Amino acid sequence: MPLHRVGPFEVGALGLGCMAMSDYYGTQDESESLATVHRALDLGVTLLDTADAYGSGANEELVGRAIKGRRDQVVLATKFGVVRQGGRTTGVCGRPDYVRSACEASLRRLGVEHIDLYQQHRVDPEVPIEDTAGALAELVAEGKVRHIGLSEASAETIRRAHAVHPIATLQNEWSLWSRDIEHDQLALCRELGIGIVPYSPLGRGFLTGKYRSAGDFDGDDFRRVAQPRFAEGNLQHNLAIVDALTEQATRLGITPARLALAWLLAQGQDVVPIQGATTRAQLEENLGAASVTLTAADIAAAAAAVPADAIAGERYAPDRMRLLDD
Repeated sequence: MPLHRVGPFEVGALGLGCMAMSDYYGTQDESESLATVHRALDLGVTLLDTADAYGSGANEELVGRAIKGRRDQVVLATKFGVVRQGGRTTGVCGRPDYVRSACEASLRRLGVEHIDLYQQHRVDPEVPIEDTAGALAELVAEGKVRHIGLSEASAETIRRAHAVHPIATLQNEWSLWSRDIEHDQLALCRELGIGIVPYSPLGRGFLTGKYRSAGDFDGDDFRRVAQPRFAEGNLQHNLAIVDALTEQATRLGITPARLALAWLLAQGQDVVPIQGATTRAQLEENLGAASVTLTAADIAAAAAAVPADAIAGERYAPDRMRLLDD
């Protein structure tokens, strides 16, 4: 797999987001999840991303088991700051004491001595970002964390945090149908040398063309209960967008998933999407995007197939939108 440089890390061009192996997207198969992580490492994936919120710690434990004996092959990223109780998100926290305790807990669950990339999952509006960044800087000085990152942070927040301690990466949703990062965060990150780690690069699976109705999701699937773009009415409207992307992919002789990922990879060598495969078959399909070469005309045509202003529904339900730092 070709290498990209995201912040200080030289890693495989596609990373692996492990969230769905433990939470949110219906049922999970732990043995297949472990096999998928191992296969990813075999195929040159080096960036693994998790968070303490995924499965309320269970995902970090799974990733820890998966990388045991292979720690030196992994750039290990995790996140803190989303508070969950009883399986529900109740808020965010960026207090310095919380940052430290969350890091210690993640180190224990992962079974490692240090975290390569420790990211604030969501910005706490009640705590100055300078205080949170200061706590993270202390963890770096102590060797518990190598580099720090932010997720879903506004340009102003990124600049303020970076003034306290260098920010290595920004993890924001970015795909053909989620283009908010292009408004101002992307240019700022490139000005400051901050790498981009897009999550949900396949539009939470929608851009693959797999999902055609609400009945395609398990009853407790996060997309069905908290994602307006998958709600009845919006879903049917958005299918026309997926069909246009599929037509473009067919013309190129590839799948829509590979086209969507290749489009992101073509945005720059400082971009490393974390695709969320939960099976080896999905993984190998997605990683094929790294060998796809798009012309400038192909890139423009893919973007035209998914107009940002034509998508029905917000990224998150109203109660979750408040957790975003805009």
